[in-house]
Amino acid sequence: MLAYIIIGIYALSLLVIFFYALLQASLAINYLKEKRKKSRTENLNEPILNHPFITIQLPIYNEKYVVERLLDQTLKMNWPKDKIEFQILDDSADETTKILNSKIQNYKAQGFNINLVQRPNREGFKAGALKHGMTFAKGEFIAIFDADFLPDPEFLNRTIPIFNDEKIGVVQTRWEHINREFSLLTKLQAFALDAHFSVEQVGRNCAGHFINFNGTGGVWRRTTIEDAGGWQADTLTEDLDLSYRAQLKNWKFIYREDISSPAELPVAMSALKSQQFRWTKGGAETFKKIAGKLLFSKGIRFTDRLHGLTHLFNSSVFVFVLLLALSSVPLVYFVGKSEVLSIWVDYSAVFFISTIFLMFYYGVSFREKFSNRFFGVLGFFKRFFQYLTIAMGLSYCNTQAVLLGYFGKKTAFIRTPKFNIEQTKSGGWKKNAYLNSKLKFSSLIELLLACYFIFGIVMGIKTAVYGMIPFHSLLSLGFLSVFIFSIIEKKGD
Repeated sequence: MLAYIIIGIYALSLLVIFFYALLQASLAINYLKEKRKKSRTENLNEPILNHPFITIQLPIYNEKYVVERLLDQTLKMNWPKDKIEFQILDDSADETTKILNSKIQNYKAQGFNINLVQRPNREGFKAGALKHGMTFAKGEFIAIFDADFLPDPEFLNRTIPIFNDEKIGVVQTRWEHINREFSLLTKLQAFALDAHFSVEQVGRNCAGHFINFNGTGGVWRRTTIEDAGGWQADTLTEDLDLSYRAQLKNWKFIYREDISSPAELPVAMSALKSQQFRWTKGGAETFKKIAGKLLFSKGIRFTDRLHGLTHLFNSSVFVFVLLLALSSVPLVYFVGKSEVLSIWVDYSAVFFISTIFLMFYYGVSFREKFSNRFFGVLGFFKRFFQYLTIAMGLSYCNTQAVLLGYFGKKTAFIRTPKFNIEQTKSGGWKKNAYLNSKLKFSSLIELLLACYFIFGIVMGIKTAVYGMIPFHSLLSLGFLSVFIFSIIEKKGD
């Protein structure tokens, strides 16, 4: 009986991962079709005849390393001074506020309309800050940038003309990465995010499916926020939540891959984990909140419902990756004892097919440059399997987040520590005051999981069930790598 329960978990996990990979591959096909056409957004770059009033919101919480850089870059925005205001939404509890006050006074003396907006507490976290700021905002359009962003001075001139179509509620731009080449960890994050900000966003948008505002690097029409019910703090991904509520109200979203918004990637494993935890838990919370509305609202195409539901469900794939991994080790034991069950090792080929689909998806967006095509292909294979390994290693942390989201366990909005790229280059990031100095218990679990899959390799050799060995090798390496990254980070304290 136990053998068939394990097989059931294994088969279900394989099936979910297969459909996820298949849908991602379909987005890559959409993307390639779109790239063969002329850019469908070129005609939206019409001249600005009457500059609307713009509010730029900069949500801040304990950002002493990057806040000066943020203000200096954002206030270079090329827009008439009498038609723009800058809101610094500051919830800080450290010296960040003192730094801000000094900078703001200097900019006010230069004639900038810049205001520090503070609250008595952090209720609602980022969503609460944005909602609070809206009560004072004068802008017809609201542009939002997180603390690690360095927006282009022409950002508004390139995005605001798109809103000439009154049905458009949001314009989202592509994130670029100012520290992409800093380390293997940043390279792997850039690899994954490039796929989302090219293939996934374009693939959905060009087909008319729902997409999401990514929390920063985009512009909202004020009336869209208000019509959709405003910023709400009942999920950790307030951006994803509001995006779907707005599109269910028939507002159109435009994604512009050709407009980039540079930002900083986390350079520490603990920072990456906190970011991943927030994104995956928030995704699960938003699925719970929005899935029913998406499923039963009238006037939505079947394909839009399908892609929307799978988009909201994406973070839950980590649960099935971990279930697949955990069930695969006892499966090796049962297969070694029974030839009848050996067929299930053959079904592992479904995982191989899923991997091919995912390689296609990530390959379409691969941006790293090599001297020739041969080395480019080798470079992609190397980067893909490095990423796949780390993604598997993060599956325990992300599964925790997803389950907490589905069970309704409320957790704080843990912001991702920012480092400032110049300090990062000098190696000073390990002294960052916002990093958690303690090694978490989850790191010990990841080490134990690495040992568990090494045991799976040994068992595969002993039972001559060799089909699982490559899978268990990636898993053991992934969990061990995540553990080692965490240890290296703590040695810098």
